[in-house]
Formats: sequence, C-alpha cells, structure tokens
Amino acid sequence: MHSDVPWEVWSRERQQRVEENLARTLADEPGRLGEAMRYSVLGGGKRVRPLLAYAAGEVAGADPARVDAPAASVELIHAYSLVHDDLPAMDDDTLRRGKPTCHVAFGEAVALLAGDALQARAFGVLAGSGLPGAAEACALLAGAAGATGMAGGQDIDLGATGRTLALSELTTMHRMKTGALIAAAVQLGARSGRPLAASQTTALDLYASAAGLAFQVVDDLLDVEGSAASLGKTAGKDEACGKPTFVSLLGLDEARCHAATLRAQAHDALAPFGNRARRLHELVDWIVSRDR
Repeated sequence: MHSDVPWEVWSRERQQRVEENLARTLADEPGRLGEAMRYSVLGGGKRVRPLLAYAAGEVAGADPARVDAPAASVELIHAYSLVHDDLPAMDDDTLRRGKPTCHVAFGEAVALLAGDALQARAFGVLAGSGLPGAAEACALLAGAAGATGMAGGQDIDLGATGRTLALSELTTMHRMKTGALIAAAVQLGARSGRPLAASQTTALDLYASAAGLAFQVVDDLLDVEGSAASLGKTAGKDEACGKPTFVSLLGLDEARCHAATLRAQAHDALAPFGNRARRLHELVDWIVSRDR
C-alpha cells in the first residue's frame, strides 16, 4: 500500500485507473447526449479529486478497487459543474481542457442535459458500488454539490462580479465552490477503508479545507500568469469579467504567500497519520506547484 514508487508514477497510474473506469461507466450512454457526456469527461483534466480520494483511501488502508466508485463519482460531479459553468448564462467560456466547451461543440440544450445526466450518473455509480455506507456517501456528495456547497458557491460567485469582496467573503465563497467537493473526495476516499477515529476525520477535514483553498489561490494566480495553451482554458478571464479573486484582492506576491501558508497548514493537519498520508502530502505540494 505504501510503496516507494515516485509520485509521478503513482499519480499517473491512478489517473489512468480513473480514466478507464470513467470510460467504462459512460460507454453505454446513448446517442448525441452520450457523446456529449464522454466528450466532457474523457481525455483531459488533472483528476485532482479522484487522486485525493485514492490518497485518502491509503490513509484508511483501502484497496484502490474500493475507491474506484467514489473517485469516479466525484469526477463526474466535477465534470458536470464545468459543463454548466461554461454556459453563456454562467461564465460564458469557449475553451475547456484545450478544446471547445461542451455547449460550443454540441449546443446549449445538449450541454445542459449532459451536465444533468453526468450528475445523475455520479450518484448512480456511488449508490451501485456495493460499498457499506453507500447511502451516507451519496448524502455526503449531495451536500458537497448542492446549495450549501458547490452550487451555492457558484451562485455567490455570479453575484460577486464587479464587486470587491473581503478576504473572509472570498474565502467562504471558495470553500463552497471549490473546497466542498475536494473535501468530499477526501472523506469518500477515507470511508472506503477501515473506520477512522473522529479526531482523524477532523484532521482530514482540516487538510482538505487548506488544500482546497490552496487549489483556488493557485488557479487565480494561473489565470493571471498562465496562457490558454498551457492552461487548456481561457486565460485572464476572471479579470476581464471583473470577478473577485485572491490576486485582485491580495496582489500576486501576497497570493503566493497565502498559497504557501495554506500548503503548510495542510501538511500540519496530516501529522496524526505518519507515512500513511504520504500521497496526501505529495498532492498538496503538487497542487501548489502546478503550472496548469
């Protein structure tokens, strides 16, 4: 379970594993809708949330096969959110993962339905996994994706365009919009193994909270410093749309410092787990140092 394989090898193996599982999951989705679903999910993306699920599974001694369903389900939710976020009524973007967004390729109506169907499929995967506690896992994922999590955070984001938010408001927004699903990925992965003590579950929540926020800070930095070619999506979009970001609020240097502080908090939270948390440590380092 805790092999000495390098991070690059471990992460690539897990990314390939979830890619194959997602391809099997969506293989029989029919017609043009099924094509749009596969287009939006397969062949791209960093798979951060599945990687977090597999890494948290190692903390709880879970075999990777037991994490397959939770890992796929969180990625399906993430993919649906991207399809809907890119729509003209939301962020109105035309590039995602280096190719035209779903609504550009298939039309707005099909993109709406593809997002709906991906969300439904996510819960079907989790409910049909045969894992103990599948109902509770579905409830956890629903909370992360709903009005008090990802969807609610996106609603706040839409309403914040053109406004300046306080750091506490911006943090709350992104703990919902980005952090909630990241926290769900960690908890679902951990639930795939042996039961953890309440203090250990809390430690994972603290890790996920810091890592999720660090992910968003780095996203904001890359939106300013990256290019469409490197990012696979439109660069500079947040500033052009007047969206509040950690960079617009703090500036580049202070935003980098904030990401480093959050990374340190994530590492500190993992102290109770020793070497079992190796991949979670490596993941937050990768999240903060990434260039796309």
